[in-house]
Amino acid sequence: MKTIYNVVISKYSNIQELPGAWTNQMYLDILDQLEFGDTTEIALSDLKEMCMIAVTDNEPNEAAKIILDYIFKDRLNNGQKDNLSHEMIEEKIWEEYADLSMHEEFFNVAQFLYQAYNGKFPHPEAVKFQIAITGKKSSDLVIFKNQNEATLIRLIAKGMPDNALINRLYKDELIGESFEEAKDIIWQLKTLETQDNTIIFEAISSSYWFRDLKFVESFEGTTHSDAEDES
Repeated sequence: MKTIYNVVISKYSNIQELPGAWTNQMYLDILDQLEFGDTTEIALSDLKEMCMIAVTDNEPNEAAKIILDYIFKDRLNNGQKDNLSHEMIEEKIWEEYADLSMHEEFFNVAQFLYQAYNGKFPHPEAVKFQIAITGKKSSDLVIFKNQNEATLIRLIAKGMPDNALINRLYKDELIGESFEEAKDIIWQLKTLETQDNTIIFEAISSSYWFRDLKFVESFEGTTHSDAEDES
């Protein structure tokens, strides 16, 4: 008999930038790629602004190609990057691209370009929320010990409407034994607290997948791991 978990969703918020997505070294790398020149005199607090100014010396599609080149390197060929650099001006590539494993990085590219060009690119929006999961006993939480995204999404889906995107697109994966896409649907996941029979996670993903959680406070549901992850 499956454990029925009590789930509470809290601190749901929309965020415009993912934690740790961009670093000063990345800004320096892009400036170097643009042959900016001597960057030793730029204060660290000014690096982001200087990088964006340097990038916006280019047309929007050219700037998109520059950032795509930097982020994806040879994981995308030149033809793909050329096409995407034009599509990104109108389309939400971080939601639409066929390869989900690239969605988080496309979001970061879009976020940079949106800020640099003051909204000429589509507005990227992610969600961050906390989820407290309570079982009847502490051993009920073993299934979450590896922060398995598939296990978590199967549980979250129980609290969302039947017509929610995840429930519609991944009906088989939610009830089946393999959900490979789950690790690319939840972009960042960390354990905040484990106490007795309750575990609290913080999750970050695209609003594309979890916008329906904004209206969910609590629910009950069951879940299971992928077959290869079960202990």
